[in-house]
Amino acid sequence: MAGFCFLGTPRRLIVLPTLNRYPFSADEWSLHDGGTMILQSLAGLPAFLVYFCTGLIAIVAYLFVYTRITAHNEFQLIRDNEPAAAIALGLSLLGFVAPLVSAIAHSANVLDCLIWATIALVVQVIVFFLVKVPVPNLSARISAGELAPAIWLGLSSLAAGLLNAACMIY
Repeated sequence: MAGFCFLGTPRRLIVLPTLNRYPFSADEWSLHDGGTMILQSLAGLPAFLVYFCTGLIAIVAYLFVYTRITAHNEFQLIRDNEPAAAIALGLSLLGFVAPLVSAIAHSANVLDCLIWATIALVVQVIVFFLVKVPVPNLSARISAGELAPAIWLGLSSLAAGLLNAACMIY
């Protein structure tokens, strides 16, 4: 006897036929097939490694470019235990990683992913310069340890990154 599974909201209702058995038969859970299931699971490992390494390379490239365009030295300030620099750079990094995650999830291939990662980087650089408009001495204030400008920069970067990530879903 077949049943139906209803998914979604009343406006977008999806009706799927269901099966009369548990999703996996006893054969699929046997020790003989256990090895096959593990091998099938590991079949995606090469793609995972490629995209994971691509993501790491994109993050390193982002940190390299972003820390060069700012007038303050984020890593030195962080080494000097300056919370303002850590907040600004950390939230900016999250603002970059959000669209990077979206690019990895929605890209057709690694090159497509890298193109969208580059776009995400450009967006973050633009945000940095836009955020400086109302706070012209932004870098000096972050270097001085002021938290308000750091939080403004970081959260603006994060907001732009989340918007950027949502726009990458096509």
